[in-house]
Amino acid sequence: MPATQQLEKYAELAIHKGVNLQKDQILMLNAPVDGAEFARIVARKAYEAGAKDVHINWSDDVMQRLYFEHASQDVLETVPQWKVDQYDYFAENGAAVLSIRSTDPDNLNGIDSSRIAAASKASGEAMKNFRKYTMNDKITWSIVAIPNTEWAKKVFPDVSEEEAVSKLWEQIFTITRVDQEEPLKAWDEHNKTLGKARDYLNKKQFKKLIYKSPGTDLEVDLPDGHVWKGGSSKSEQGISFNANMPTEEVFTLPHKYGVNGTVSSTKPLSYGGNLIENFSLTFKEGKVVDFEAETGYETLEQLLNMDEGARRLGELAIVPHQSPISQSGVIFYNTLYDENASCHLALGKAYPSSIEGGAKMDDDQLDENGVNNSIVHVDFMMGSGELDIDGITPSGETEPVFRNGNWAFDFS
Repeated sequence: MPATQQLEKYAELAIHKGVNLQKDQILMLNAPVDGAEFARIVARKAYEAGAKDVHINWSDDVMQRLYFEHASQDVLETVPQWKVDQYDYFAENGAAVLSIRSTDPDNLNGIDSSRIAAASKASGEAMKNFRKYTMNDKITWSIVAIPNTEWAKKVFPDVSEEEAVSKLWEQIFTITRVDQEEPLKAWDEHNKTLGKARDYLNKKQFKKLIYKSPGTDLEVDLPDGHVWKGGSSKSEQGISFNANMPTEEVFTLPHKYGVNGTVSSTKPLSYGGNLIENFSLTFKEGKVVDFEAETGYETLEQLLNMDEGARRLGELAIVPHQSPISQSGVIFYNTLYDENASCHLALGKAYPSSIEGGAKMDDDQLDENGVNNSIVHVDFMMGSGELDIDGITPSGETEPVFRNGNWAFDFS
């Protein structure tokens, strides 16, 4: 484990810039059993910040695999009502939700993908109400990551387990700015930079984005009133928070019926404990009509068949190729990190807050405005140093947005 001082700085960052915990607020903490030491530090920092209570939900890769190996089909397809009620209770009582992720990317290799899909579908449907709280920024929430041996060895296979874990900690601390003298101030500056890009794109209000790179030729319509977001967000109570740490993206939603062409992945996608690699999707009028995958074809097929909305896009995010994560040259096999090294798209549900007034729209109104709905939201990476993006203005003019994987304009 790293020095206690570094772990405490990371925990403080998660509490004060991640969920931005307020005095007398409840913290719901999701953590892996392997990360108990760090979870305890986070809990202590939460109480020091004035937390009313810290409730912990533990997870374990070994138990998860045993579950998928042995649980009956009816168990896989059922989410206990007490679990749904638990999440709804904390959301309805204004809790902040912090998730510490530490998962083996290959944990569910060899498991029948239909069993994983059944459990994912059941969870997605059961947690619809809770997801409204997070995807509409009704509460503050955040995700951070810590290494485990299996993940570290996947990222750094040519060194010992101990060295791999050490190297992954080092990468995490650098990318999340924990290694800087004042990480909290560093994040304030970083959020300002992302805010400038976000504000520039919001003023432009492009009608369409055109993506071109090897294997990708894609046109994406943007709905009227779309909102670019990035960096810190604000909850319904006006509390600033960072949902992902790290984050290097600015993002909005596409029109669910206005995506045409083909897009190819540029990094592996870890989904459902399996890797999907070297895949492509072909869209017509917003829907995936064809797909290929070198690895994980069945897993991708299960994802696309999760529901009708899973074959449509819910997010597009722009990340410069010169971002710190991309420049590290490391493939993390972890979406939290890899999506912040690359422009990406998301299959499934859109964030309603990415369109003006969306947080107050019902499902029919969201659909009328081109906002996709689904029980899944899965980011996949498609950016590279060869990606060009053009924006089509409301008057029909074409303007460069990205050239060779980086911004084509100065928003400073």
